Amino acid sequence: MLYPIQNNLRNRLDLSGIWDFQIDPERTGLDKGYATGLNPKEARPIAVPGSWNEQYEDLYNYLDLAWYAKRSFIPSNWQDQRIFIRVGSAPYFATVYVNGQEVGSHEGGHLPFAFEITAQIKWDAENLFAISVENELKPTRVPSGNIATALGAFGSHPRTTYDFFPFAGLHRPVILYTVPETYIEDITVVTEIAGNTGIVKVTALLNEPVATQATITMNGGDQIAQAEVTFKEGKAEAKLVVPNARLWSDKDPYLYDLAVLTGSDSYSLKVGIRTIEVQGGQILLNGKPVKLNGFGRHEDFFASGKGLNLPLLVKDYALMRWTGANAYRTSHYPYSEEEMQLADREGFLIIDEIPAVSLQFENDENAAERLRMCLQQLDELVVRDKNHPSVLMWCVANEPMPLSLRKPDPNDPSIARGKTFLNTLVRHTHELDSTRLVTLANLTGGPMEWMEECDVVSMNRYWGWYELGGHLDEAIPGLENELDGVWELLHKPIIITEFGADTMAGMHGHPALMWTEEYQAQFIRGYLEVASRKDYIAGMQVWNFADFAAVQSVMRVGGLNMKGVFTRSRTPKMAAHVLREFWVKTASPAPTGDLVGLHP
Repeated sequence: MLYPIQNNLRNRLDLSGIWDFQIDPERTGLDKGYATGLNPKEARPIAVPGSWNEQYEDLYNYLDLAWYAKRSFIPSNWQDQRIFIRVGSAPYFATVYVNGQEVGSHEGGHLPFAFEITAQIKWDAENLFAISVENELKPTRVPSGNIATALGAFGSHPRTTYDFFPFAGLHRPVILYTVPETYIEDITVVTEIAGNTGIVKVTALLNEPVATQATITMNGGDQIAQAEVTFKEGKAEAKLVVPNARLWSDKDPYLYDLAVLTGSDSYSLKVGIRTIEVQGGQILLNGKPVKLNGFGRHEDFFASGKGLNLPLLVKDYALMRWTGANAYRTSHYPYSEEEMQLADREGFLIIDEIPAVSLQFENDENAAERLRMCLQQLDELVVRDKNHPSVLMWCVANEPMPLSLRKPDPNDPSIARGKTFLNTLVRHTHELDSTRLVTLANLTGGPMEWMEECDVVSMNRYWGWYELGGHLDEAIPGLENELDGVWELLHKPIIITEFGADTMAGMHGHPALMWTEEYQAQFIRGYLEVASRKDYIAGMQVWNFADFAAVQSVMRVGGLNMKGVFTRSRTPKMAAHVLREFWVKTASPAPTGDLVGLHP
């Protein structure tokens, strides 16, 4: 799962670009030879990375099987190395073929997978890479589709159980990369702080249980820590001590360069020295209280859909910083590795979430299949993101719901079923990574006993929108009363991971009515004022950073969720300025009296 890099011992070739593309609704493509190439008279061009739904009007609601194909030569100097193909994200089920031979399949989107293809490569000739992908909505999948939902009008077209569009396709780069015969397969970095000293514990694994010597170094300007280690049965461990360590934080995201060098291989990555813990109602970063203020977000934009869009990523980070935000949640699936790398560099604090959105527990059979998938997703996510200093917290689910969500029933069997399911996820995540916090995002009406084993209580609340819509004078006190009650019940830090109001950009009202920019601004101001009075509030994350594509329903004008404080094209609404007012700390007090520099 290590991110492919280019150095003097490893190679990488990005196959991103224009591929051939063909839909296969009858699922006869394999019999028609699609694995060995697509008919140029039938295939059409498609951009990778990108969602096919946004690239062609007739494919907008198409979620069934489709085929991608691309030809490429392999550099001749790769012949003495092992070659892999790596797909960054292909929701929901993908199969990879090289020169007509199937090399492997992967289930579940938003996380990378790789297969060795050394034996399938042709030298001095073009190679054909074909990938079949389908994103069919099924009750047993995570997230689920085509089942009854307690969300009522949200379940529309396509029939999801969640409120965002189920984009399909190759959403992140497809990369060929090489490694030596014996190579560094995995690296785990854990950091601690002792006074002014940083302690960096490194565990490295080889792909085979051999013994060999290695050097592990960490470089940070004038500081260099180094250890000579021996791999025993393919595993080596080292502890690097860094005096007067420069700690990673949202205010100073300092990164060291860590490298592991064996006789045959070398791998390097960026490392931040920091700790994260909970104390009472506070989250402590490097022993000091920190607030995770920012947004719920989506990978979503015109034309690219959920495809990796690097200019947009840079733009979004700049806009978040403009509001004063320092954090966000990867709602509701893991975001790209390139985004995690940028968060490390820019100092954003991340709640990293698997795609377990709107989990339901209607029967044991479906729950068992979803649990299997959630555990797989947690395994893959933690292995991928465990070395990112920006990732402070794992989120195992967003808005799991009992059958009795809209009609409370203490005898509802799905409550006990859900508690067992979610506790399993929380405990499994703690076992995978004991150095980070674990949470799940609770929705209004969700049983609070489901939160008992979480380190942080994450609450999605819409007092003033879905509850008491238009009655902010009653909704804001209702929110405050509920927060105090949850704190008295659980005595854990609380982050409001969602709060917001749908707003049509340019719609204004006096008085401020629902859907106007004034209403959204007052809504958000009210929530932030409540939070400012509560020491146990460890963060406020607005839903949403920007308007995004949703399923079609009577709730979604133009198929958009309009709770963004920016439009889908990134124009700020009034609420964005309210956030800036609360979150941006000015260097000097605002001027009073006459405005300097203005003439009468």
